[in-house]
Amino acid sequence: MSHRLWDQVRVPGAGADGTHRTMLVKSASMYTDLQRERSDIESIIAHPDYLEVNPELIKPKKLINPVKASKSHQELHRELLMNHKRGLSIDSKPELQRVLQHRRRDQFIRQRKEEEEAKRLQSPFEQELLKRHQRLEQLEKKKEIQQEEYEPEFIKVKENLRRTATICTEEKAV
Repeated sequence: MSHRLWDQVRVPGAGADGTHRTMLVKSASMYTDLQRERSDIESIIAHPDYLEVNPELIKPKKLINPVKASKSHQELHRELLMNHKRGLSIDSKPELQRVLQHRRRDQFIRQRKEEEEAKRLQSPFEQELLKRHQRLEQLEKKKEIQQEEYEPEFIKVKENLRRTATICTEEKAV
């Protein structure tokens, strides 16, 4: 294969006095080599039957992507391109996530305000009653925990057996 692009060719009688001149001409050997390589490759590749002109066959068409064909996708893509051209930065969070965070924050603020208003509207007597009620509940929970700790294991097992025995007798009666 010749890789020369230009060849020197003698052209007879090209001068005014009839002398020979040399001219640079593009080499045809490189092009012929490429054509030969291309024909070798084409002989190896199997050509599908549907490329032949046959009116009975249905020619395959490329399927349309419904996402890319949708108007909303096209508008979004156009908007992103415009923002990119302008140099605007794209938010790191999607719009839905930003909206949900905004709603959560607003809801949290509303709950705080409602709690503060409820505390303001309570009289000092009601506040004291609420504190005592909370203390009593805490004491009851502590007593229950202590009772469970001090009960011997065999009493717990005996109570479980009684429960199962009553359940079994109720099922037999039915």
